[in-house]
Amino acid sequence: INKRIVAKKSLGQNFIHSKSFLSKLSNKIITNDNTDIVEIGPGTGSLTEYLKRKKFKNLFLIEKDFELSRKLSEKYKYEKNIQIYNEDALTFDLSNISKSKDIIIVGNLPFNISSQLLLKWISYDTWPPFYNKMYLMFQKELGKRINSKINNKNYGKLSVLTQSRCNVNELIEAPSHIFNPKPKVNGIVLEFTPIDSFIDVDLKKLKTI
Repeated sequence: INKRIVAKKSLGQNFIHSKSFLSKLSNKIITNDNTDIVEIGPGTGSLTEYLKRKKFKNLFLIEKDFELSRKLSEKYKYEKNIQIYNEDALTFDLSNISKSKDIIIVGNLPFNISSQLLLKWISYDTWPPFYNKMYLMFQKELGKRINSKINNKNYGKLSVLTQSRCNVNELIEAPSHIFNPKPKVNGIVLEFTPIDSFIDVDLKKLKTI
């Protein structure tokens, strides 16, 4: 499937081809028999192949590219617990996708919209949110800003907003050579765990400040 697909620059597509990286990343993603996994931008299904070997109840794939979505539907048509949605993650409401109490979001996010997606998923009025964890790929420089601590030059609006909602943990760095096409920058995968006790944080006011 990978050989026939050409990445679309307009969609910020960079496919991961390193099996060793995918295996390491998959091992860091915690699931159990009741976990519903929501994968954002599965592309050619490289990471999906590792996720489907893990313990889970349902696997939902959200892919904006119609051609890739069609190929994924064909690839997994006999897998009853894998569902494919040809949707744009920026506009699609993930909160209605599953009624499970154990949902994780996984995504090799397009670098050009990664911060927008993060802000969308930490801005739900209901908190704690519908998911228990997020495992998301970012451009390394942006990832360092998201996880930056106070009195650090990288500390800013995105750091404050994200950390007012989630504990952030750096999981694994993604060197540029593992992607096709190869981006000019390295990536990093962050783990986000919602902070239940921050239920009263008014994110709209915080954004204004």
